[in-house]
Amino acid sequence: MRRTIEQINEKIARGDVVVLTAEEAARLRESEGTKAIAQRVDVVTTGTFGMMCSSGLFLNTGHTDPPAKLQRVFLNGVEAHGGLAAVDLYMGATQASESDPRYGGAHVIEALLRGERVRLSARGARTDCYPREHVEAEITLKDINQAFLFNPRNLYQNYPAATNSSERVLYTYMGKLLPGYGNVMYATSGELSPLLKDPDLRTIGIGTRVFLGGAIGYVAWEGTQFNASPMRDESGLPLTPGATLALVGNLKEMSAEFLRAAYIPGYGISLFLGIGTAIPILDEDIAESASRPDSLIKTAILDYGIPRRARPRVKLVSYRELRSGYVEIMGKPVKTGSRTSMRLSRKVAETLREWIRRGVFRLSERTAPLPVDGQIRNLEA
Repeated sequence: MRRTIEQINEKIARGDVVVLTAEEAARLRESEGTKAIAQRVDVVTTGTFGMMCSSGLFLNTGHTDPPAKLQRVFLNGVEAHGGLAAVDLYMGATQASESDPRYGGAHVIEALLRGERVRLSARGARTDCYPREHVEAEITLKDINQAFLFNPRNLYQNYPAATNSSERVLYTYMGKLLPGYGNVMYATSGELSPLLKDPDLRTIGIGTRVFLGGAIGYVAWEGTQFNASPMRDESGLPLTPGATLALVGNLKEMSAEFLRAAYIPGYGISLFLGIGTAIPILDEDIAESASRPDSLIKTAILDYGIPRRARPRVKLVSYRELRSGYVEIMGKPVKTGSRTSMRLSRKVAETLREWIRRGVFRLSERTAPLPVDGQIRNLEA
């Protein structure tokens, strides 16, 4: 059974498209097999809601009267990058306030999305065309011209779980890691995870339409640290971080339900974001990967107690094991916890499924594939 994206979009327009979430597809596979997916399902939707640290907001405030060049800029006390045109700014999600390390760029982005007033304080060099040197104002999302997320790296294809063999508690972006292999933390939504359901990126590339923060967004480019040669299991699924995506979307269309700021003790500020993809079931190979259950998707547990860039691998585990609440390490049961909200990951996939059924979301052909030879290079310093 082979389909095209055009044929699937025609079914969406007619209202007879068959869409399942990746969890529903995994259950259908377990009961009826992969062929049932290929024959009966047109689209599988995915979802994740987790930390997306490499994210940020471009915004254009509009000009003051008289005009000013906004060069040193603070929004609610958090520095924004003003080294662009006069009133174009970029607010990085992890940028921290100079006065409150628990508040940062992600909080400013969420405040704007919620309709709150944000304090703008800026200085710039006086020029003939920009005679004003200092600006103090309040802005809201409705006041400014453009506000769009441009995220250099979202959606790691697979992210290792973390544990800690050392004798002290570690506070990391993976959360609190207890000493002596006291717990395991993971950060991927398993069988719902977007890039694990199309591991060869056959349907995902530049221009692909996605669910981003409760709105329609797009793949803009390969994500930073894109790795086309991760370690893979016997079925071809990545066992280590592989592909990543650079995503863009209009903040004015997003929902605070799918975008949340957070402070991570011992790490700093981050942005939790809901992202989902719609995978067209073009053939049986895509049906097979899009319907793999947690039991067939594995990741590595790495030891954060060893302070090296290449952390030692403790063992491989499936997401079924991780989501059971316990894994075995050194013959002992160790409690697991997730940095990803499964409830909201599921809601992303379900919302995207309903958008497609209602004809709100159409599938898009990629305009160019993502690179097949991207490699991670590290700084030697």
